[in-house]
Amino acid sequence: MGLRIKEVIKEKGMTVQTLADKIGINRVGLSNHINGNPSVAVLEKIAAALEVPIQELFEKEQKENINGYIEIGNEIFKITSFQDIRNIINRFDSDNS
Repeated sequence: MGLRIKEVIKEKGMTVQTLADKIGINRVGLSNHINGNPSVAVLEKIAAALEVPIQELFEKEQKENINGYIEIGNEIFKITSFQDIRNIINRFDSDNS
């Protein structure tokens, strides 16, 4: 089972540097954890800083294949997950509020 920490960072609109600052380590150290085998303690810190359950940091079993594009105005969005769809909906809901 692989990690999807980089994907969650992106979903949260953060950068590796921002996350590193939040958990109190340098960017290189965090990158080493992300690309290596982080301990449970580090995963707990990352999950807390990202405000997600720890299981969200692991790849999920694919139940459905989602692959497509949505064009809204002059922007094209690639969709590969339900989370992509939620992110687009949330973005445009907040823009229209």
